[in-house]
Amino acid sequence: MSALTAALAPTLVDPVAFLSSYTYRTMLLGTSMVGLTAGALGSYLYLHKQSLVSDVIGHSAIAGVTTAFITATALLGIGGRSVLVLTIGALIAATAAVLVANWIARASRVGIDAAMAICLALFYGSGVVMLNAISHSSLPERGGIADYVFGSASTLTRADLTAITGFAATALAVTALLWKEFKLLTFDPVLCRTMGLSNRALSPLLLGTVTVAIVIGIKAVGLILMVAFAIMPAAAARQWTRHLWSMIALAGLIGALSAAMGSYLAVSLGSIPTGPIIVLVLAAVLAVSLLAAPRRSLLRRRQAQRALRRRLLAEVAAAREGSGPTTAAPAPAPGEAHR
Repeated sequence: MSALTAALAPTLVDPVAFLSSYTYRTMLLGTSMVGLTAGALGSYLYLHKQSLVSDVIGHSAIAGVTTAFITATALLGIGGRSVLVLTIGALIAATAAVLVANWIARASRVGIDAAMAICLALFYGSGVVMLNAISHSSLPERGGIADYVFGSASTLTRADLTAITGFAATALAVTALLWKEFKLLTFDPVLCRTMGLSNRALSPLLLGTVTVAIVIGIKAVGLILMVAFAIMPAAAARQWTRHLWSMIALAGLIGALSAAMGSYLAVSLGSIPTGPIIVLVLAAVLAVSLLAAPRRSLLRRRQAQRALRRRLLAEVAAAREGSGPTTAAPAPAPGEAHR
C-alpha cells in the first residue's frame, strides 16, 4: 500500500526551480494578476446578487474573441492572437451581451434571468460557430485559438503579461477613484440618485470594470472558468468580514494566492491544465470558509440555532413551572353575593 501511495503521489517541483523558470514565473504572475483583479472586482457582482452576469460575460466573450481574431487577421492584417486585440473584442461582446439582456428585460415581460440566458446562448452559440469556421479556414495563426476559450497559462508571454497588467491596473484604478460612488450604488442606489449621482452612468461604468476583470483571463484561464474567479473568492471573503473594503482586499488576496497555488500544483502534477486546478483550489478555500468562518459559517449557525432552541425550551419550561396549578376561587358566603 505504501509503495502504491508513493507511486500515485505527485512529486512537487522545487519552489526555487519553479520560480527560476521564465515560463513558470510568467504563468504564476499572469494567473495571480487575473485572480487578484477578478476576485476583488467580482465582489461587486456578489453583493449585487448578479452572479449570473459573470457567466454571461464569460460565455458571450467567446463571440468577441473570434470576431476580433477574424477582423485582425483577415481585414487588418495584424496579429490576431494578440491578447490586447482579443481582450478588446471580448470586452465589447461581453458588455454588449449584458446591455442587450438588460434592454430585453426592460422592454418586454421577460425576466432578467431569462434575458441573460437568451443572450448567453446567442453569443456563445455564435462564438462556437465562428470558432469552428476559424479552425477550418486558411487564416494564419488559427492554430491554438481554442486556448483562449479553455485557457493555456503555460503559453503566456511577456507581451501577454504586460497587457493583462495594464488592463488590471486600469480597472482597479477606476474602482479606487470611484470608491465612494460604487459603494453607494451597491448598498443604497436610491440615496445615490438623491445625491445627484447618475445610476445610468455609474452602473455601466461598474459593469465595464468587472467585465475587464473577467475577460483579461481569456488566455491564462479561459473564458469558461472565469466565472469561478469572479464569484468564489468573493463568496469566501464574505464569510470572514462585514466591511466592503476588507471584503474586496481579502477576495483579491484569495484569488491571487489560489491562482499561485494552482499554477504550482499544475506544474507539479504534469499534464493537468492550470485553470481547473486553480478552480479546485478556490473551491477548497470556499468550503473551508463556509465551514470555519467565526461569524457566518454553517457550523456557527447550527450552534446558534441549537443554543436558541435550548433557551426557548428553558424559558417555556420556566413559564410553566411559575404559573403552577390553577386553583378555583372560593364560593361567596350566603348573603354576600349581592353586596
